[in-house]
Amino acid sequence: MIRGKDMAISLLAVGSAAVAGYVLRSERTGTCTSRSKADLGARLVGPADVPDDATVVDASARRLGEIPGARRAMDRAVRNGARDEWEHITLESDGAWSVVDRIRQSLPYYDADTGSYNGVYVRYNDRIVVLDAIGWARLEKPIQ
Repeated sequence: MIRGKDMAISLLAVGSAAVAGYVLRSERTGTCTSRSKADLGARLVGPADVPDDATVVDASARRLGEIPGARRAMDRAVRNGARDEWEHITLESDGAWSVVDRIRQSLPYYDADTGSYNGVYVRYNDRIVVLDAIGWARLEKPIQ
């Protein structure tokens, strides 16, 4: 009989601890904000590769400077001569996914049918760089 009571008390203590741990974890998860990631990419194209109906923005444009990571991605593309692959910057912060919308809505975004790159065509000194959000944003679990 004594062993039965000891076992019941032990199970009650373990069960209570498990419930308390679950409640604490749920509260912490609920108060943390989700983080998002977005990949911003840039690559060089030749002047002949710029579509006739694409607007080319100057690299000094204010709206372009307001996009986080845009300058770094373009600098990296020019420095590495990125013609065959995208040079990308991964943004990891709250609201990073909004970069996709900002590129498409605040700049003259070129949506290619075929044969050209989607993105914003930028005159960077004597070169042309295409800037685009190359990775779709993805929400992640909160970092704890």
